[in-house]
Amino acid sequence: MKPLKLFISSVQKEFATERIALAQYIREDTLLSSFFEVFLFEELAANSHTVAQVYLSEVSSSQIYLGLLGNEYGYEDLKGISPTEREFDMAVKNNLQKWIFVKGNDDHARHPKEKAFVLKVSESVSRKRFSAFEELKKEVYNSCIRYLKQIGKIDTKEFDESLNRDAVIDDINTKFISNFIRIARFKRNFPLPETASAEEVLSHLNLLRNHQLTNSALLVFGKKPQHFFPTATVKCAHFHGLVVEKPMPDYKEFGGTVFEMAELTVDFVLSKISLSTGTRETSNQVSTAYEIPRRVIAESIINAIAHRDYYSKGSVQVSVFKDRVEVFNPGQLPNELQVSDLSIAHGSYPHNPLIANCMFLTGDIERFGTGTLEMFHLLEEAHLSRPQFKVEEGFKVILYRPWSKTNNSTIHDTAHDTAHDTAHDTTHDSKFSTLEDLRERLVVIMVGEMNRDEIMFKLDLRHRQHFLKNYIEPAVKEKLIEMTLPDKPTSKNQKYRLTKKGITLQKILNNETK
Repeated sequence: MKPLKLFISSVQKEFATERIALAQYIREDTLLSSFFEVFLFEELAANSHTVAQVYLSEVSSSQIYLGLLGNEYGYEDLKGISPTEREFDMAVKNNLQKWIFVKGNDDHARHPKEKAFVLKVSESVSRKRFSAFEELKKEVYNSCIRYLKQIGKIDTKEFDESLNRDAVIDDINTKFISNFIRIARFKRNFPLPETASAEEVLSHLNLLRNHQLTNSALLVFGKKPQHFFPTATVKCAHFHGLVVEKPMPDYKEFGGTVFEMAELTVDFVLSKISLSTGTRETSNQVSTAYEIPRRVIAESIINAIAHRDYYSKGSVQVSVFKDRVEVFNPGQLPNELQVSDLSIAHGSYPHNPLIANCMFLTGDIERFGTGTLEMFHLLEEAHLSRPQFKVEEGFKVILYRPWSKTNNSTIHDTAHDTAHDTAHDTTHDSKFSTLEDLRERLVVIMVGEMNRDEIMFKLDLRHRQHFLKNYIEPAVKEKLIEMTLPDKPTSKNQKYRLTKKGITLQKILNNETK
């Protein structure tokens, strides 16, 4: 078997020690040395060819480009380009595997051209930071093993199809399976009937093999998925300003199945961004619209949950700022895609295919790589900025709120968001007013007597417990709404209606008072 050629690229003087130590580590490791052949320019014998010809030729004949970036940019040719950047460009041109490791966290200490180079790299390739050689060695080892798995050199199962030896069938919530069948039959004509047993459904979905559950079975249908995978959570934070800083108005960490995490997270974001409500001029029903389309937010969050690296100790992180929403996941783009591909038609390469298949069957995601295209389309229709994608330490999606297009404050402006205080003076057009308070959102859409599902549908919410805790209970406590069956609070026939106080508030919100 011919070894895979790994080209180590860096400013030689700055990384002299790391280059030699890294090559020695790979060559002496029993597993890595069986698959990889390291190339170091300083080990090459002198010849008649120019230096540029030699290193670019060696990159072209390699399968992997391993770049070490630090503070120095290095020697510049007549066009002001360093060998390291030339080598990276050649790796891009030849579609090599590109592993980038950036030394240090102080970007201000870098040479201006090196800062620009790091930024250029980060636009298309995921990069890892390191401080000491031991950190670098660990990250390189992980990259090597991950690549060997991807190309089938190591015969091992991916996370979602691996069997979980600690789990038993009783760890599965059969109610979740019944609900899944009902939705999947409606959305995708799922062939199994609602009377099918848990074992039948799990086997059909390849989540059960030889009576043993896979990891994905627990994440999709488990009673307590985080018992097995503690970091399989979504951390949500809300910030008044433009940067991460205290005080933090709200922070939540959501667990449960992949479906529960997605629903809770989407509803969290919707509760932090503005909701516009129309008038009742042409209908008794009031129209509503979130400042960022719900489908865009859901697509970003569901993709992060479905395609993240579950071997990572990190969690999905969602941050709502004054000007944007950021969705980060500890994963990477598949080797077949670059960031630039996300704005055009592209294939689908799920990191966790079994989880993705279950979410496809419920209609949450598509199989054909159309999700990001739909995001671009919906944001354009809403007259919002295009989404931004970043691959640094993982994969991040940035969705810009309307405020970011009309305000010229710098990123260091962390003043309190005054949108809440001026909510009723802000208009998207002459017929829309913006509501920040969740109780007011509930009050303004109420018509007669409505059950929970009707109200949730009107507000485009999905998670029942989140809805009850953050909308219904506060509105009942403030005596803005009341139950139609107060003696039977959990009745399936329970409905809600406005109180006199609620009717008065609704008129004020709709500008119906004199």
